[in-house]
Amino acid sequence: MQIGRTIAMCVAASVLVAAPIASASPLRIPDTELEPLAFSDLDGWTGDDHAAAFTVFRASCRVIVKRTESVRSKKPAQPVEDALREICPRALKLEHPVDAAAARNFFEENFRPARISRLGEREGFLTGYYEPEVEGSKTPAEGFAVPIYRRPGELVVKVARASKIKRIARSVVPNKRKVGMRMGHRMISYHDRAAIEDGALAGRGLEICWLKDPIDAFFIHIQGSARIRLTDGKLLRLNYEAQNGHPYFAVGRVLIDRGIVPAEEMSMDVIRAFIAENPQEGRELMRMNRSYIFFREVAELAPDAEPSGAQGVPLTRGRSIAVDKAIHIYGTPFWIEAELPIEREKAATRFRHLMVAQDTGGAIVGPARADIYFGAGIDAGTVAGRLRHPGRFFILVPRAADPARHVENVPLPRPKP
Repeated sequence: MQIGRTIAMCVAASVLVAAPIASASPLRIPDTELEPLAFSDLDGWTGDDHAAAFTVFRASCRVIVKRTESVRSKKPAQPVEDALREICPRALKLEHPVDAAAARNFFEENFRPARISRLGEREGFLTGYYEPEVEGSKTPAEGFAVPIYRRPGELVVKVARASKIKRIARSVVPNKRKVGMRMGHRMISYHDRAAIEDGALAGRGLEICWLKDPIDAFFIHIQGSARIRLTDGKLLRLNYEAQNGHPYFAVGRVLIDRGIVPAEEMSMDVIRAFIAENPQEGRELMRMNRSYIFFREVAELAPDAEPSGAQGVPLTRGRSIAVDKAIHIYGTPFWIEAELPIEREKAATRFRHLMVAQDTGGAIVGPARADIYFGAGIDAGTVAGRLRHPGRFFILVPRAADPARHVENVPLPRPKP
């Protein structure tokens, strides 16, 4: 049997790096399975465009290597991030452009794949997201009455670092974040969606722009960015700035549970149609998602440029994914295998691609959970909105932290040239 092939732990080992490191300790993720594999075990690995994936990975690397020691020292030890800091300089030193063979060789030399999933499960879950484009106005006007707000000054984010929390040895322990507003010496919950829609922030000059349709605003909140086509013809770019601290709630689940929409027919377009056709019920449905997003105007983006994800680099359609930031580090490569409804409504499109974690989202929770970025506009929204499908997740772990090596204490074979 291949060494380490059948490792599945309640606390799963994960990653460091192939180059020499003083103390190469594996990352552990509670309630997660991690099964080391070979690249030959990945279905379709040789057929992917590794050069395209490498370009996306290198964009993440530019951010990783710029992080200062002072910033790093404020965070708990994170083996994955340390590992990528060792690997990324090697990626940046390769002459540009990198051809497909060199890109594939880079990934195979520096990483080893491992199937990752929740404990007791074999597959993860995939959804899609996109950047909406809608009509809007910079000033309130007839037909434009739905505000998009910037972050209020009283919104406070308090972070309790993992070092102050009871920790599992060498495990990922997410930072605890409390979002709200101060009242004296106490922090209380911030206004939820209903309160804000009822005018809790009105008249304070926080409005960035106004939209025609509250449904458009609702879905812009879910997507986290938008292109607003203003009445004067200019394009206003919006990106995520902050969230009000209330948990995200998937309203589509309500329609499924009430028997209004079959689970296999659920999509963003179906939700939008239900809200439009049932205004009162639709308003109540949207308010069940108490989460509310605040935005910032992104003046530096060209009209045709993609929005930036949470890592701070422009997203790449079909290559960038949003992951659980409490578990994974931005810049981590993932191989994903799935059959998805991309070319048509039926889940029949073969999807075998190397992706890079560059974003996050309130609904993205778990070790094998990802949101695939599909671009901007109506067509991208249609595809993204119908993705709610299982997928097989493989995290690319730097070789020095390979679970098989750490668990069985044996050297790993290098990939064949």
